[in-house]
Amino acid sequence: MPPTGSGRPKIDPELVGFGTVVKRCREETGLKQGQLADLVNVARSYVSHVECGRTKCRRDFAERVDNALNAEGKILEAWDDLLEQIKLVRYPTHFVAFPKVEASADQLRVYELYLVYGLFQTEAYARVLLVDDDAVATRMKRQVLLSRTPRPMISVVMEESVLHRQVGSKDVMREQLEYLIELSLREGIFLQIAKTGYYRGVRASFTIATQADRSEVGYVVKATGGETTRDPSELSKISEVMHTLNAQSLNTEDSRALIRKVIEERWT
Repeated sequence: MPPTGSGRPKIDPELVGFGTVVKRCREETGLKQGQLADLVNVARSYVSHVECGRTKCRRDFAERVDNALNAEGKILEAWDDLLEQIKLVRYPTHFVAFPKVEASADQLRVYELYLVYGLFQTEAYARVLLVDDDAVATRMKRQVLLSRTPRPMISVVMEESVLHRQVGSKDVMREQLEYLIELSLREGIFLQIAKTGYYRGVRASFTIATQADRSEVGYVVKATGGETTRDPSELSKISEVMHTLNAQSLNTEDSRALIRKVIEERWT
């Protein structure tokens, strides 16, 4: 991987995503990095580099680790997925597999204009939006990071109209909004509601994912889909918009109160 301007290697979010899977499987077995290294006949530093996303391992290494940890194919599946994503990422500034970035982030900042944030959707709500069971399963799989330890810090601002926009039945909406309240009470999750109005610079939904090395990747919703970027100037503009939204939206307590009010008045 090419060095950054400071001479330090750039950590690739796709590699970090794979390394996270390896680390999680290792910790579930209670093994230290050195113990795993002995089992697969490599240096402990190599295991460390793989887990931190500093190097891309060969598939035969992934296979040996999967066997050593009795991971039942989880690590191999993650490696194959990584390979496919690397094939797609020819120019990292513009084409990044955002779910991998999301999974390896330690901070997510989100603005949602039209629908409930994907990681916060109930299965029933998601089923109304998505076309098949596989798509729903994929979305639910992404939500594993909500129960991960440590979990990324997640700051979400949703436009007020999202609470009123009916997706599915009244029961679906009531369950969804009650789930938002539950999530907002969890440590490290901050949910704010932006009252319907004009906010300077706000034009579309977006997510900013910050990695452990403090690099950032942005995902902006477009009319024809989504666009991922690492461009510093674009990220600076998105961050500025997020600061505006955080400052002008309801605080977390008042946001919960508004969600409860909408549940009572519209979805009960």
